This record gives sequence, C-alpha cells and structure tokens, in this order.
Amino acid sequence: MTVVHPISRAWITNGGTGAQNYDEFADDAEITDIIKANPHSALAVEMPHLAPESLGKSFLESLPDAAVRLQRDQAEEKYRQAEHVVVLYRITAPGEAPAYGLWSMVETGQISTSADEPGLVIRNEDVFISKVRERVALAEAVNTLLSPVLLLQTGRGEELHAALAEAIDAAGEPAATDVDGCGRTHAIWPVGPGELQDRLLALAGGGELVVADGNHRSLAAQTGGLERFLAVVTTPASVFIQPYNRLVSELPASLDELRERLRAAGATVTELTRAAQLPPKGTIEMYVAGRTFALELPTDPAGTAVENLDHALVERVLLRDSLGLDPGDKRISYIGGDYPVEWLRGEVDAGRAELAVLIAPVTVEDFVEVNLERLKLPRKSTWFTPKARGGLVLAEIR
Repeated sequence: MTVVHPISRAWITNGGTGAQNYDEFADDAEITDIIKANPHSALAVEMPHLAPESLGKSFLESLPDAAVRLQRDQAEEKYRQAEHVVVLYRITAPGEAPAYGLWSMVETGQISTSADEPGLVIRNEDVFISKVRERVALAEAVNTLLSPVLLLQTGRGEELHAALAEAIDAAGEPAATDVDGCGRTHAIWPVGPGELQDRLLALAGGGELVVADGNHRSLAAQTGGLERFLAVVTTPASVFIQPYNRLVSELPASLDELRERLRAAGATVTELTRAAQLPPKGTIEMYVAGRTFALELPTDPAGTAVENLDHALVERVLLRDSLGLDPGDKRISYIGGDYPVEWLRGEVDAGRAELAVLIAPVTVEDFVEVNLERLKLPRKSTWFTPKARGGLVLAEIR
C-alpha cells in the first residue's frame, strides 16, 4: 500500500502563475518586484504582505488579501480544476540532463524526524517555528497548498526516473510550461485514474522519501492537522546540491574581536590575499571589510556526523560562540546557491551586510549518511537544484 496518493482536487495552471518558492529569496524587495511585474504570480498569495497593495500590513493582516487574490485567479481561469490526478513534471535546461518528478499527495502521518519515530518520510533539518506558523495560517486562510515539498525517492529512484521519462515521452504536448529565472523550463502533464497513475504512485511510494526541500511546509502540514501534504516526488538522478551560504547584516563585535574569539574557541584564522571564494570541504571562508579569511573550525571528536558538518560548525563556533547570534537572529540571512559568491561579496562591499560566510556544499554522501541515521541537518544547509516551482499545481485541502 503506497503512502503517495492522487490530488483529490487540484488546480492546474494555465500559465503565468509559476514562481520560486517563498523561501528562496535573499531580499523581500525581490518578491515585491516579481509581484509588481506579474500580479498573478503565486507569490502574491504565498507572501501576501509583500504584494505592492498590501505593503505595510503584517503577514497575518494580509491573509484576507491572499484569499481574494487566489479566488480572483481561479475565477479568471488562471487555473483549471482537475480531480483525482497526479501530475508528471519535467524540468529542462540547455546543457543539463532532464529532471523528473511526480506531483502528488503524501501521508503526513508517515513523517519521521528521529531514529525511534517510524515513518517513510524523513525530515532532516531543524526549522524556524515562526515560518511554520505562517504556513499553517496561510493554508487555513486560502484552503489550499500552493508550494510542494520536494521528496527524494531513495528506494526505487532509478525505476521511477525511467517510468516518468517514458510517460512524458508518450504524453504529447504539456498542459502548461513555465520558465524560471535561471532559464529552466518547467512542464506539467496531468494523469487521471488508471493503470499509469497506479504504477507511478507505487514507484513514488516504493521506498523511503527524504525531504530535499520543504521542511517547514511538511511540518506545517503536521501542525495544521492535515492528513496529507502536497509534494513532488523526484529521483536522485534529477537533483544536485549547491552551496548554502550566510550573510550577517550587522556584526556585534569588531573584526579584531571576532578573530580573537575564534582563536580562543580553537579555530585557525588565516588572512588570504585574494577575493573570497567557495572553499573546499573542511574550510570556511569569511569576507568582511574587503578582507578574506580562511577558517578551520574545531570539530568535536565525540560528535556525530551532523555535529561536525561545516554548516553545524559555522552555526556553533562562528555564529553562536564567537558572535553570540542564535540561528534565528534577524541579522543572519541564509543565501542559497542561486546567488553566486560575487553577489555575496557585493552585498558586503555595498554596505548592505558586514559579513559573508562561504561554506562548501553538503555532499550527497553526507546527506545520505545523515538521513540513514535519522539525524537532523543544521538549518538551511542543503540547496537542492533544480527546485520544484510553486504555483503550477495547487491542492485544495478541504
């Protein structure tokens, strides 16, 4: 019996509503600009307080606006309704192998967050509870899930990959396409009840499913009491991991004090004569006041694999012990792989941030090891690419 199911009542885009997920941006102003250019972007519903006409309101105060916008888009046939469907998904870009996925609903009761908690859906990162509460409130306000959780099928990934490719090759023209900011084309094909749907659901639910993106959204489904959550089940051959760096807008200590605190904590601090760049695993680079430093942060010989990951060492030794910053401090921005190192340096040079922290991406091997042990990764440590795009397939939840 599979834990992956059809979407009982789906709203499928007719085009023009696709958007990056709400948590993929370094600056709220980017979201406002996107909505201004395209009022039908799903971001106008996902982040209602950042729509131009709602600026000045809080997130919660803007929820009625979100409901009105979604109802308007449905009435204006920006979406069409479908029942009991799964949706084939392909992402293509020049020079890249196609990525495949299956839009579907997954049982919330299967989510596991520790080794002693049973379940086939493994959530692997700590979360910011304030963001979870916002997702719960939004789902209740609009009665709809707009962004999927990206799940990696670890048991039958190769079979699922081949089956999705075969089904899409035979499916003809897509129901809709959308091009993202990186030039990737996202295409979808609904599949109704029948043998193909049954076979794809069995493969999608045929092994442990690891949350590659959407830890907050999956927890929001649990917190909101939903029996199922919207997901794209993808395959290991469809994704890779990019860096996930940090920006600190304001340092609570001078550079000299920071260097001294790092050394006192057991770190090696070496100034470099070149511009900051992405370091190899085991080394951190920080860029501050136009200067670059390589850091070797002390590991814990008795610690777990997670506790000695570069992202965990940054959180513990650099941010907490040396700067006194909690991971949820508003001065810390988590910057995904779509933003290059040059952009991070530019933010510091322009005075919009005081510190850039560059961290080697988590390897697929590390990711698999952590999940097999049912341990949690540090917050914002894996930036999977390509990401499933929001606003293409919506799920009405009641």
